[in-house]
Amino acid sequence: MRVKDLPPNDQPRERLLSGGATSLADRELLALLIGSGSRGTNAMELASHLIAHCGDLRGLARSDAHRLMSVPGIGPAKAARVVAAFQLVRQAQSEPERRRVTCSDDLAAVAAPLLRGLSHERVVAVVCGPSGVVIRRTIVGEGGSDHAPAPVREIMSTVLAAGGSSFGLAHNHPSGSLTPSAADLEVTARLHDAAETLGLRFLDHLVVTDTAWRRVPCDRSESVRHRG
Repeated sequence: MRVKDLPPNDQPRERLLSGGATSLADRELLALLIGSGSRGTNAMELASHLIAHCGDLRGLARSDAHRLMSVPGIGPAKAARVVAAFQLVRQAQSEPERRRVTCSDDLAAVAAPLLRGLSHERVVAVVCGPSGVVIRRTIVGEGGSDHAPAPVREIMSTVLAAGGSSFGLAHNHPSGSLTPSAADLEVTARLHDAAETLGLRFLDHLVVTDTAWRRVPCDRSESVRHRG
């Protein structure tokens, strides 16, 4: 049965308009994004297949258009709409506030929205002024599933060009591991030394996952794990 042939009270669009988006299940929200089904499959059934193919809603959010298009009935237009919707959510969550960074918790709060929900590693630099006010937050490296470059020279140039007096770095581990790698430790030590040379304050370097974060120590001692 086509979705439009359902009773009005059972149609996702009508339910959203009458009861709000929170009244809809995941597959109903996704069906509205997809817009239509395919031969023999209505939009809600297709939405269910898509979620199952990706494992869950989080897996769907991480998927690119090509992965979605491997599901029968999902063509370029449907896949593009779904990917674009999740990207809009990420961008809305990552809108910077005019806030101060005075500790590692603050750095995590500013950087994490740009790092969570990704299937590849990304490196983010947060540049602050003398009072700790964030003046720039920027992506300085993109990589694969287990590595992303953190170019120290470019990071320092970014800080200086923004007129910053302090800065912090954060990167994600899509695997969910919070353990800093040898490369993470090396980059942290180099950033610390470079900041001292240039008269800048190096705030911290964090490893971020979807649920927690952890400091990368300069002295290679055990770092401390934090939730949130």
